[in-house]
Amino acid sequence: MTTPGRERILLVDRVWNQREATLPEPRSDWLAETTHSGCWKKEVLRRGFDIVLSLLLGISILPLAVIISIAVRAESPGPIFYRAVRVGKNGRIFGCLKFRSMYCDADVMLMRLLQKDPRIRAEYECHHKLQCDPRITAVGGVLRRFSLDELPQLWNVLKGDMSIVGPRPYNAVEIPALGDHTHIIQQVRPGLTGLWQVSGRANTSFAKRVALDSNYVLVQSLRLDLYILARTVWVVLSGDGAY
Repeated sequence: MTTPGRERILLVDRVWNQREATLPEPRSDWLAETTHSGCWKKEVLRRGFDIVLSLLLGISILPLAVIISIAVRAESPGPIFYRAVRVGKNGRIFGCLKFRSMYCDADVMLMRLLQKDPRIRAEYECHHKLQCDPRITAVGGVLRRFSLDELPQLWNVLKGDMSIVGPRPYNAVEIPALGDHTHIIQQVRPGLTGLWQVSGRANTSFAKRVALDSNYVLVQSLRLDLYILARTVWVVLSGDGAY
């Protein structure tokens, strides 16, 4: 008989090898096992890892951050940083920092696009993103391609809003669409990178993203986190699935 723990390991292997188009629904016994097997020592170690790595990365990218800040400010009027409202661990609301990659009236532009073009509306409903998004500035396009717009989230990691590895931070309006996955995903801090980011990113549907995030929580381990971090380097450099 296959144990829940063994099933979880097999699931990770299938995700790594990309053999499934759709991941299975998380099982309740996995959730119970994950919840009760949690240990404060693991939480302390994870938090310590987040603090050390975010400090080291933050210091090393300071010159690059200055260059990006100048470029963002020079190209279009508006703030350098954009604070997106996101939902974190236990449903806590926080401001997720990014370098601004869109024009300041991006929300108004999006509403007009969705009302005007049914094809764009269908694409946004499926992916919650647009592949050819006119709201993105020229500098913003470069930042997004290499995920440089997300570098300020190291501050969120340092503050404890996020973790280095975890589920993607969700917008408050997206929470109802998570359904039964909500209480699973919100058990942990959102991540700067995660299973979704190294499994196709914006090339996957919103439903696949939710399944990946939910199952990450259920199968999370040091082995999986190290795999995700290693894969993140390649995904960022290749720009695969970024728009």
